[in-house]
Amino acid sequence: MFHNYCVSMSLWFMIHRNFWFFICVICVICGFEPFPGKTFAMGDASKFAFVQLQYNGGNWNPRPNAGKRLMWELIKRTSVEARIDTITVRADDDNLFEYPFIYMSGDQEFSPLSEKEINNLKLYLEFGGTLLIDDSIGKSDFGFDKSVRREIKRLFPNKPLEKLPTDHTVLKSFYLLNQAYGRVMEKSYLEGITLENRTVLIYSQNDLGGAWAKDPLGSWEYESIPGGETQRAMAFRLGINIVMYSLTGDYKQDQVHLPFILKRQM
Repeated sequence: MFHNYCVSMSLWFMIHRNFWFFICVICVICGFEPFPGKTFAMGDASKFAFVQLQYNGGNWNPRPNAGKRLMWELIKRTSVEARIDTITVRADDDNLFEYPFIYMSGDQEFSPLSEKEINNLKLYLEFGGTLLIDDSIGKSDFGFDKSVRREIKRLFPNKPLEKLPTDHTVLKSFYLLNQAYGRVMEKSYLEGITLENRTVLIYSQNDLGGAWAKDPLGSWEYESIPGGETQRAMAFRLGINIVMYSLTGDYKQDQVHLPFILKRQM
């Protein structure tokens, strides 16, 4: 496993900087006021960020407007404070450890990650990070999908991708969903890698980013096929669920929260 002093310091900084933010998120979800009578000024550094992974070869940014739109919806629908702009990071950058959530997308084959990138990304996931991989073309065993499955085998050679069950927490962390969604419907389910009851890597082949993306004039960039705007709405719900899961893990597994989630379906 890749270890060095810089990574250790980055991990400590991530935990220290985000600890109270995570506490606030959980309190807000429960309906509690975390610090009654006090007001805190929270700058961009303390807000949730949509962080996109940059890699060599292929096309690492096929939906450049996707993250911005999802953050708008996250702010509008939840009490999570978020940045609107997307942050870009590479897997071998120690800044990776400052963020609880990383998004990786593409529509082409890409070059293998370096050993340092693999080791750093694996350490990030093992220490609490969440990676969402989004296939923008939605074709199994082709292009981006082939490269993704190759790299996941390098990350976790003894942990194959598994189909996430319909009762997985990620499908009920904020909205109650019964399947996966996106711009296309290549698969009705998500796949993932789970370590010690926490799914650290989530893989969608339905082009979530394509369903989220709006151009600068406010028009949807891509049609959602075959379900149209209902399908797009579900894709946003799934995106928000994944973000909330990255912040709270299996917190919402408890059935006591089910009535509150059901209210959001109306």
